[in-house]
Amino acid sequence: MKNIDIGENEQNQRLDRFLRKYLNGAPLGFIYKAIRKDVKVNGRRAGRDQILRSGDVVSLYIGDEDLALFRRSKKTENVRRQFRVAYEDENILVVEKPAGLLTHGDGKEKKNHLTNQVISYLTATGGYDPSREKTFVPAPVNRLDRNTSGLVIFGRNYRALQHFNELIRERGSIRKFYLTIVCGDLREEFHLRGEMVKREDKNMIRVGEELPGGKTMETVAVPLRRAGGFTLAEVEILTGRTHQIRAHLASAGYPVIGDAKYGDPGVNRVIRERFGQTTQLLHAWRLVFNHCGEGYEYLDGMEIRGEPPERFRKIEKELLK
Repeated sequence: MKNIDIGENEQNQRLDRFLRKYLNGAPLGFIYKAIRKDVKVNGRRAGRDQILRSGDVVSLYIGDEDLALFRRSKKTENVRRQFRVAYEDENILVVEKPAGLLTHGDGKEKKNHLTNQVISYLTATGGYDPSREKTFVPAPVNRLDRNTSGLVIFGRNYRALQHFNELIRERGSIRKFYLTIVCGDLREEFHLRGEMVKREDKNMIRVGEELPGGKTMETVAVPLRRAGGFTLAEVEILTGRTHQIRAHLASAGYPVIGDAKYGDPGVNRVIRERFGQTTQLLHAWRLVFNHCGEGYEYLDGMEIRGEPPERFRKIEKELLK
């Protein structure tokens, strides 16, 4: 029998979800069968949806061989740090992701992505000790496309990760602002509201009004500088949809320069030849925190900035002179 003490980094999650993390090599069928026959919480049988609390004890009546087989140790990948720390406290870490780096790993890149780099950084600085954690791993609250640079928030403990995942979905709690350069002479602030559906075959979205199965998205764009048929704009997203800024601005007639999916091919060719820019010029540069809730009031009213990379400023200087 194996007794597991539930602490702050394991609490407030369902029993089945906890076990899927703890027995991270076990098939789902094995976990559900174990819950029915081989698992107790505080000495009693429990359903898969029981919420675990700090101080609970989960008992696994599983043989040592199965436990060793299905519990894979967490390894910290030794990866080169490519991000800059913009803000850090005991609950959250805000970093600046460079363009070209995945936020999470995928089927092709499983090692060198932002999340692994952050875990490696926290491990080296003492902010995270994988040998002491039963299931928790620091993770991003928001994500950026590979070729979008800028600010990404990470939860440094399970309570903060859970809380900020909820805040990011609540309108106005964490306001997200981007800088971009668009084609066209954008003269005044505009507020876009529409619906989107994802086209899985092309990894793109379609924007329109009253689309069947569509999800609402809202975008606000404010012009900062204009010259030569281009506009430097600050864009706030009020909803968080796939490719939201790129697709929404393009649908309004102001495509982001360099954007191969939604942009203007002719303009993109010129931008590529002049600056070597082959992807969308988009940078997540400001986060503003409001109404962060109990225990996180110290963040209310705080603004965190991540200045655009040198390439962005170079293109801005040349195009908008």
